[in-house]
Amino acid sequence: PKFNKWNQNAITVAAGNREGQQLNQLNRPVGIFIDKSKNIFITDCYNDRVVEWKYNAKQGQIIAGGNGKGDRMNQLYCPTDMIVDQQSDSIIIADWRGRRVIQWLNQNQQILIDNIDCYGLATDKHGFLYVSDSEKDEVRRWEMGEYNNEGIIVAGGNGQGNQLNQLHAPRFIFVDVDQSVYISDSKNDRVMKWRKGAKEGTIVAGGNGRGENLNQFFEPRGLIVDDLGQIYVTDRENHRVMRWCEGKEEGEIVVGGNGGGNQSNQLNGPCGLSFDNEGNLYVPDYWNHRIQKFEVIL
Repeated sequence: PKFNKWNQNAITVAAGNREGQQLNQLNRPVGIFIDKSKNIFITDCYNDRVVEWKYNAKQGQIIAGGNGKGDRMNQLYCPTDMIVDQQSDSIIIADWRGRRVIQWLNQNQQILIDNIDCYGLATDKHGFLYVSDSEKDEVRRWEMGEYNNEGIIVAGGNGQGNQLNQLHAPRFIFVDVDQSVYISDSKNDRVMKWRKGAKEGTIVAGGNGRGENLNQFFEPRGLIVDDLGQIYVTDRENHRVMRWCEGKEEGEIVVGGNGGGNQSNQLNGPCGLSFDNEGNLYVPDYWNHRIQKFEVIL
């Protein structure tokens, strides 16, 4: 979406009925995906499940987990991100506290990657799966279907720190057509871009210390880069979504930025980020236990 503006007052399109585990409730939603029919997929972290809210539905349905917190195959433990492939009815889940990447395929489960503090997931058109590791401070890449190996490090992996070859608690990731990996480097309050094969990254947003100025972040989370190279970032503790153009000195506020709260123009600890095919913006509003839709102004 080029230089679009969004209505500053959001519509709640999922939950918003306080925290809880009923089908019309969420408990700390983190990741989100919108399909072509505007159905909403949510990693409902503290309910240990992935839910789908059909377009305009009043409640969701459980499509993975929802069987209590745990490490059984049919359980999840604070999932954070997912890759939904509707053609094969598959969903790949970053089961963050369960420390595994697990695939649900027609209600059958398979652990793809084990013993990993997986937070963010991404795929590219060449058939690779990318996973951020929030404890090892790195991003690894696997060929999809070939998981009986360590994968290869494509970002970080040089210990925790704030050098250009380091990350500190990476969260969501985004991979562009050139296989460059963008990382919300949360504890460094910056977004990093690692080109394919690079030994270090470049700072493409933030990196000016922690704060609420337009050139700063306070725990960046959700991350999407559009075809024009504009970087959309959920700025979690500043309760706003920012947009940075690569090479610019500062970003601009897209929505939020009105303090943490539960009014329609406010967010409270927002996490993920997604657009539908019309350019409407969806944000999992973590502490408000709801999904907010900001309609695009054409």
